[in-house]
Amino acid sequence: MVKNLKNIKKDLKSTLDKDRYEHTLGVAYTAMCLAMKYEVDIKKAEVAGLLHDCAKCMSDEKKLKKCIEHNLSITETEKEQPYLLHAKVGAFIAMDKYGIDDMEIVNSILKHTTGSRDMTMLEKIIYVADYIEPNRSKATNLPVIRKMAFEDIDLAVFTIMNDTVEYLKTKNKKIDAHTLNALEYYRNVIESRKS
Repeated sequence: MVKNLKNIKKDLKSTLDKDRYEHTLGVAYTAMCLAMKYEVDIKKAEVAGLLHDCAKCMSDEKKLKKCIEHNLSITETEKEQPYLLHAKVGAFIAMDKYGIDDMEIVNSILKHTTGSRDMTMLEKIIYVADYIEPNRSKATNLPVIRKMAFEDIDLAVFTIMNDTVEYLKTKNKKIDAHTLNALEYYRNVIESRKS
């Protein structure tokens, strides 16, 4: 799967800014903890956590250019808010630069920003770990969601998506269709338990 995590960490330390690198280590650590809880491959969780933001510090122009050069699809929302492309470009870099051929890892990187319907456990873990890792402090329900993540990951995914959508609405930001579809999917998952 991955030959040398040490080299990946060294490379990320030189390509990400200090805060983003610290966040990356926090996500990898949190993903490994969640992987232990939900019986997912810990190494896969670590690799996906380490690489989830590998394109985050790239300029928006460079992200757009990479997508065009490598025929990566760009949605209307991504054209308007190219910072969202870091997940898509990051998934490409994971394969192209770091030699990741495990599609579960690649898809976890790809979906960590917008989420998607019916995510695998690893995809949910990376999505949640990105939000709750120890360096995060600004989200309103963070202590509750951190506890929830280790008790009911689907509820954590839904709560994070819901809070994110509500936040984006207050900022008058366009919301990606993948996120809205995923939110509806996980709302139905949670609602179906009540019946």
